[in-house]
Amino acid sequence: MENERKFGTGQIAITAVLLAICIISQVFKNLSVFITGPIINACIALAVLMVNLPCGIVLSIITPITAYFIAASPVMAAVPAMIVFIMLGNIVLAVLTEVLLKKPFKHGGNVFKIPNMVKAVLISFAKGVFMGLTISLWLLPTFIPADSPMRGKLPVFQRTFSLYQFLTACIGFVYVFIIYTALRKSETNFQKSDS
Repeated sequence: MENERKFGTGQIAITAVLLAICIISQVFKNLSVFITGPIINACIALAVLMVNLPCGIVLSIITPITAYFIAASPVMAAVPAMIVFIMLGNIVLAVLTEVLLKKPFKHGGNVFKIPNMVKAVLISFAKGVFMGLTISLWLLPTFIPADSPMRGKLPVFQRTFSLYQFLTACIGFVYVFIIYTALRKSETNFQKSDS
């Protein structure tokens, strides 16, 4: 999984597969945020770690748009500006993954190290705080009308776009650690059998 200097078909294919996984997972979005959320967070982080930051940012931007068209929640329909802040929250996750985890993951060896896990929790926390401040504490209370029936569900929406964002990002990073390790191991085995 060594990152090539040139962006080629391999990187495009990886990004396309990760995007397809995100889109398929969004079909289950209305069942539980804990199904779709971790998968999308994992795909964004994997795009950064396996390809590059721009690919992670592309997924960060596309996934809220596809979520809106595949399974838009009533609150997203009522406050469509949320889409921009969800994109930005995803970009926070992508950029911090690049800054904090890319180098340790590329060095080889076991990625299941305490410093890496702490960094993954910090990245998840940063995303949760960003979305909590922008969506939960500002956007929703400001733009959901006082007489709207959704106003009564405001505490649920606020949890969804703050605490649940932190939790789903943490779960997503568990997937990242497992998938990245498995891919690295299979690549090593492939290289041994090839030589």
